[in-house]
Amino acid sequence: MQHLLRRKIASILVVFLIVPYIGFSQLRTELNNLDHDNNPYHFGINLGFNKSHFSFTNHPVFLQQDSVLGIESINSTGLNLGWLVNVRISDHFDLRTYPLNLTFSEKAFEYTLAYPDVPGGESKLTIKKVQSITMSLPIQVKFSSDRIDNFKVYTMGGVKFDYDLAANAGKQNGDDLIKLKKFDYGIEGAIGFHFYFPFFVLTPELKVSWGLANLHSRNSSLKFSSNIDKINSRMISFSLTVE
Repeated sequence: MQHLLRRKIASILVVFLIVPYIGFSQLRTELNNLDHDNNPYHFGINLGFNKSHFSFTNHPVFLQQDSVLGIESINSTGLNLGWLVNVRISDHFDLRTYPLNLTFSEKAFEYTLAYPDVPGGESKLTIKKVQSITMSLPIQVKFSSDRIDNFKVYTMGGVKFDYDLAANAGKQNGDDLIKLKKFDYGIEGAIGFHFYFPFFVLTPELKVSWGLANLHSRNSSLKFSSNIDKINSRMISFSLTVE
């Protein structure tokens, strides 16, 4: 009896070991968009959200006066909208750009004032907002991994050139504003993932951008401008691209 029981137990173990193996061996991943990465070029529509702020340095005047006690840059959210053009270089490298790329953002400075102009709308904590509508032309090099079924990961690095349609450096009025220049340039890096579907490729991407140009159009006679020296843009964005 024990011999028969051992044989039954052995048979049951074989069934539990063999059947799952057969089941998994019969599962086949259907590969989507097989020719997508072999095309010499392809296009996409990009939509994303960004969080941006200013990196700045205080001017020496800041330590010599007593009306402004502190300055902080406030993070804010915005929207990205772009049209992607991707050119294939090799199996793992691509050249990318966005001929049409708009970024909507709003950055702000928070001032701690010792003597606020209350009738003029100031308080101890006064916020000065700067709105931007930026046309950006990035040039990026993308390095991709090998494709794993319907998935691929990539990293990207590149440069960008920006033109701010809403920059206020040329305005004659608005002396209480922080005036910024229209042109900027910088570097950016990103990590992203390709998910291949039957009729399109979905690409989520996380990107960081560093502006290198000094955007500040400083006016030594203005309280909110004279205390700041250099201003550089900083942005982190998350986007989805459909190719």
